[in-house]
Amino acid sequence: MARFARKRHSRNHAYVRLVAAVLVIVAFGIGIHLISVGDVNRQEKNLRQALENDITACYSMEGRYPESLSYLKQNYGLIYNEKMFYVDYQVTGSNIRPVVTVIRKDGKE
Repeated sequence: MARFARKRHSRNHAYVRLVAAVLVIVAFGIGIHLISVGDVNRQEKNLRQALENDITACYSMEGRYPESLSYLKQNYGLIYNEKMFYVDYQVTGSNIRPVVTVIRKDGKE
């Protein structure tokens, strides 16, 4: 009888350890995901700010807005992860601020 109770206790203890290990792994995975999402949000925010800064700098120094996104890359050092973000850069004139839209790609390309 005592042996049976010890085996059952040992089996229950093993289940508790297994459940605890699974919970730790799940919590770790959720934490990594949240950090990753936060990092992408930060990158998107930084890209938007860099675009605004570079457009303003160009207008301040050259008296006109940049004619293209590639102009900002070549002359103002704009760099970003093109696999992660798409930048729509619409110019309507050299004296009108361009309309810039940053779109996050889903990463499944």
